[in-house]
Amino acid sequence: MTINALLHLHAGDDKNDYITYSFEQALKEAKEQGMHAVALTCHNTFTSKDMYQTIADKYGILFISGVEKVIEKRDVVILNCDKSIENVHTFEALHIYKQTHPNCFIIAPHPYFPGGYSLQEKLEQHKECFDAIEFSWFYTKYIDFNKKAQLFAEQNSLPYIATPDAHRMKYLCSGYVSIEAFEFSESALFDAIRQRKYKNISKPKKLWRLFFYMVGFRISRIGKRKKSRKAVA
Repeated sequence: MTINALLHLHAGDDKNDYITYSFEQALKEAKEQGMHAVALTCHNTFTSKDMYQTIADKYGILFISGVEKVIEKRDVVILNCDKSIENVHTFEALHIYKQTHPNCFIIAPHPYFPGGYSLQEKLEQHKECFDAIEFSWFYTKYIDFNKKAQLFAEQNSLPYIATPDAHRMKYLCSGYVSIEAFEFSESALFDAIRQRKYKNISKPKKLWRLFFYMVGFRISRIGKRKKSRKAVA
């Protein structure tokens, strides 16, 4: 069976980010665009099946628990994990977590993009922690920070998978994987990816579109700081 999956998704449920659409609005959009599975990866906050599966069932979508965790000041996406992942703060601890939670699936997001939270050299230093490398939707025909990530994936025999990682509804399904799995489940989905039974759905964007996306993203950072101050107050 074919499963179209968004494996790095953000929504307004994230307490540590400022996003204008809710998870249910994201699910509705994903359903309309032919998606079958979604992983909600809030920043540093685990998203449990108990909380979200009922909403996902409403749209016939498989919900995958996950988190985008800052580990040693670098972003890591961990799927099919549990709440104890929130206590993992070092790559050594992540390695131990992976050994004790063999059903989890760990993605290296935007590893070589410019920015303080990209993995960069940490990917090479801790490659044993990762199950897949992210193929980010954020690229043009001539500017593409994914190329080094693709080469790393090829050299280390790791899947290279397209994800959305978008913070605006317009780009929600800009990158996804179409997976041939033997059943509709997390384990079957991840097994198929490991066996390379998938194809990436993504295409280059116009430079001007990415420019305006980044302007909006920077403005949202202001909203994030206001949201954080309000929460503290």
